[in-house]
Amino acid sequence: MLSVVLSALMASSASASSLFEPQLHFSPGKPSQPRVALTLDACSGDIDHRILDVLVKEEIHATIFVTARWLAKNAEAADILKRHPELFEIEDHGRNHVPAVTGSVAPYGIKPAGTLQAVSDEVLGGAEAIAQFFGTAPTWFRGATALYTDDAIQEIVALGFRVAGFSLNADMGASVDAKTAERRLGAAKDGDVIIAHINQPKRPAGAGIAQGIMDLKKQGFVFVRLNDVDAK
Repeated sequence: MLSVVLSALMASSASASSLFEPQLHFSPGKPSQPRVALTLDACSGDIDHRILDVLVKEEIHATIFVTARWLAKNAEAADILKRHPELFEIEDHGRNHVPAVTGSVAPYGIKPAGTLQAVSDEVLGGAEAIAQFFGTAPTWFRGATALYTDDAIQEIVALGFRVAGFSLNADMGASVDAKTAERRLGAAKDGDVIIAHINQPKRPAGAGIAQGIMDLKKQGFVFVRLNDVDAK
């Protein structure tokens, strides 16, 4: 079963409020078949075919968190995801990639939702776009920056979603170089939930993520989707 641990991060702001970064793990597999859940965010921008092509060719299971904004601009890539329901679980990353944070604190300089009504709009707007395009209803939500205020978490849960944290940040927002991304991904352990990005084809991190996926597969890791693990 999945378990969530919330770790508090104090926001550096004059109005200093607490932000939370949920950590997500799941039960380890067999010693001979360690398991990881690869979750990839599609915030805005394009599609990184270095990663997507590896996932399809190698039949790697992954959970893809998409925004409505990304879907509107990447119909061709989204159609590839849609054609492979056996591989990809599509989950909610929001309407416009707005942090699920109330108040004025701006995580990483990104303007927050500000109110619970705006948080709800972000969550439901993303879910509606997924339902329209894929014909499926998402059950997980991951907000922009993966940081939340406590009341926003409660609102998301009240809307019927689970908050998708992670235990291993492989690309630090697609900001690291390829070697670093590959090394970070290579540190995955049995039961880890990995976060990386699939929407930055011009950044070097994507090449490292693609190679890191191959490295883990060669080591015998089994890739699972969040809902598959939860079902067990």
